[in-house]
Amino acid sequence: MVWDGQCDLALALAAAYRRCLPDAAFIDFDSVTPDAVRAGFARLSPGDLVVLVQSTSFRLDAFRIRVELFKHSIKVIEHPHLSRMPGAEALLYIDSLAYDPAYFRGVGNALKARFDNAQAGVIDSGGEQLVFASGFEPCKLNVGDYRNMRNVGGQFPIGEVFTEARDLEDLNGRVRISIFGDTAFAVNKPDKPITLVISKGRVTDAIDSTPEFDRVLANIRADEGDIWVRELGLGLNRVFTQDRTVCDIGTFERMCGVHLSLGAKHGSYNKPQIKKATAKHHVDVFAITESFTLDNEVIYRDGAWQVDYR
Repeated sequence: MVWDGQCDLALALAAAYRRCLPDAAFIDFDSVTPDAVRAGFARLSPGDLVVLVQSTSFRLDAFRIRVELFKHSIKVIEHPHLSRMPGAEALLYIDSLAYDPAYFRGVGNALKARFDNAQAGVIDSGGEQLVFASGFEPCKLNVGDYRNMRNVGGQFPIGEVFTEARDLEDLNGRVRISIFGDTAFAVNKPDKPITLVISKGRVTDAIDSTPEFDRVLANIRADEGDIWVRELGLGLNRVFTQDRTVCDIGTFERMCGVHLSLGAKHGSYNKPQIKKATAKHHVDVFAITESFTLDNEVIYRDGAWQVDYR
């Protein structure tokens, strides 16, 4: 395990892992050289586990830790940006790490089965509707079940299913968002929901926007021109809600509900309109979701996924 002691949450997780993994090797990232960290990794064998407990995000020059470890069939658990979640947020984060395999795997696979076969979908965000008219790409799962996956592990907490519109230009309508990731990669909750107007898969207006959200949109326009709507994220982690949040956007995107991404970057799917080399932005925005309907079936309502997984 590689850890640092720069915030209380990192110290708490490091102590917990010491109790759970008493025979593991522990490396204090701040007290050794990068070469010493690499040397620790070099002693590992395929199937071994590396846990990264990071107040920010560890850097080893051009060595991308998770990517390089995956290349050698090493399992990886990442806990990044912990310093963004102090005090009571740290307790929420710890709660979110609890793993209910029946729920995560059951709901995740049930959602994949429905989305992979759906012809259309509608997000109702309280008087506004966003319509996916052409169905969805095959869903990807982040539910803690790695049996059919090449790599084992990833960023924790877990709990998400994601896809996107099969034809990006068949996404039209309006959606009200209550939370977005701002330019500091932090959860930003404006006083009033923002209504996005979406035409042929692109954001054309943002009603009741804020100066910070305007900056987000301006950055995307400057680099990419159009503001594409790509990821459809189906969060499963019931610790996080529209009202129970943490500051770190990468953690909060597991929230039990629906989020979308703005910007062309979404490497899981190839689309003819998108050139990966010029796709720079992926900004999560969280929809107020009164309901989500696939074909004629309501699959999300009252803050929960309405699928049978028992």
